[in-house]
Parts: sequence; C-alpha cells; structure tokens
Amino acid sequence: MTVSRVAALALLAALAGAPQALAQGFGMPDPSEQQAPAVPPPMMPKQFPLGVTFEAASLNGRAFDGERPALTLDETLRLRGFSGCNNYSATAYPLRDQGFAVGPFALTRRECDNATMQKERTFLEALRAAQSWDTEGPRLTIKGPRGELVLERAL
Repeated sequence: MTVSRVAALALLAALAGAPQALAQGFGMPDPSEQQAPAVPPPMMPKQFPLGVTFEAASLNGRAFDGERPALTLDETLRLRGFSGCNNYSATAYPLRDQGFAVGPFALTRRECDNATMQKERTFLEALRAAQSWDTEGPRLTIKGPRGELVLERAL
C-alpha cells in the first residue's frame, strides 16, 4: 500500500468515530449506547397513622350515635381509647401489606345502659378481630370477620 492509501484509510477510520466523539464532547449521550426505558420507582407502602386519634363513624354501614368510640395507636404500639362506656387499652400491630392484629383488651369496669354496652361490645369485637386497615384522607378503615369499622380523624 502506498502512503496516501494508508493515510486515506486512517482518515476514514477516524471519521467513522467522529459522531460519537463529537456527541461526547458536547455532553450528549453516545448514540451507540441504548438507554434503558425509565422505570417508575416502586410505590411506598402506607404507614399506619401513629399518634392520631380517630372516632368511630360506622360499623358495617351503621352509624354510631351519641358519644362515639375512639382509638389512638401510639409509637409504642399501645392502642388506647374510649369504647362507648369504658376506657380500654391493648397492644396492636400494624403488619406488612396493611395487615393488623390486636391483642387482648384491658378495660375499666364501668356499667352503662344495655344499648351503650351492646354498642361497646360490637365495637371492641370488631376491633379485636381486625385483620387489615387502610387510610383515605381523614378516614381509617379497619376490616375483619366482624365487619368493617370506619373511623374519622378526631379534631
């Protein structure tokens, strides 16, 4: 090969890589590199609202009338509240995938009229049997085999 032929081949080889070199020189991505499609970050799981007081709005679609039961789960996983007649406390565990478990209750021993005691009993049974929870705005919904307990954030 002659010198001019070798120089021409070298020049062609240099020019073949020129678009990549120019693109990199201007901070542009290398066109020969394929970019992976953008994948959205995974959704963060909901966090149980600790330290927030909720009042019972309804159980299985039936509204609570009069003085409504309430609950608060604190940072030590102690569930406390008013159940309609008595005050109660228990240990509660928000679990993965919005599961929920409530331990046995400790109750005061106040006696109220039959209707109030029945309301308290159904509230505590639904809370004790809870298996899952969800929040939507100011509402907390707790579900289990005893029904759906809907609570609203207290003022």
